Amino acid sequence: MNIALIGASGNVGSRILEEALRRGHTVIAIARDAGKIAPRENITAGSADVKDSAALAAAICGADVVISSGRFANFTAGDLLPALKQAGVKRLAVVGGAGSLEIAPGKALVDTPDFPAEYKPEASAGRAFLNDLRQEHEIEWTFLSPSALFIAGERTGKFRLGGDQLLVGTDGKSWISYEDYAIALLDELEQPRHVRARFTVGY
Repeated sequence: MNIALIGASGNVGSRILEEALRRGHTVIAIARDAGKIAPRENITAGSADVKDSAALAAAICGADVVISSGRFANFTAGDLLPALKQAGVKRLAVVGGAGSLEIAPGKALVDTPDFPAEYKPEASAGRAFLNDLRQEHEIEWTFLSPSALFIAGERTGKFRLGGDQLLVGTDGKSWISYEDYAIALLDELEQPRHVRARFTVGY
């Protein structure tokens, strides 16, 4: 596949980039500063303002799928979707957040009293992004939420998938590494099972 990756130089985006290259895909790596993307085979580095639909459409033109790995506080689904339609890209994968996952029927993690206040604006924006995607019927979107703790770690290939509920391990922890998250996301792109749906990954 030819993958356009928004946020390719970030913590998560850089791991997704490596996983895509490992699998033999080509990547249009989009970052605010294209200079942060080291020149390598099968990478085309570029920069585009996600809020500028025309510029983003030009940057992603020719892609089979767009992966969005940017912060939700910086742009909305309404900024992103028109660019995909203008560029003729039908598939979108979004690096989601855990805040919108349910810990009980109808109760999201972001709405719990102990949810860190400093993360609430980003988590709330992520939930709004997902809600907007759920109204989208033209683009084949997928929203992959990580577990509560999302950190650098090992690429093990051993994890569980879930739906809208937060995954918690037998040790009481809810977490996933960037590296294993990237595996789950690329697996989904190669063999789609969650089209126009959200799912989650965790240990």
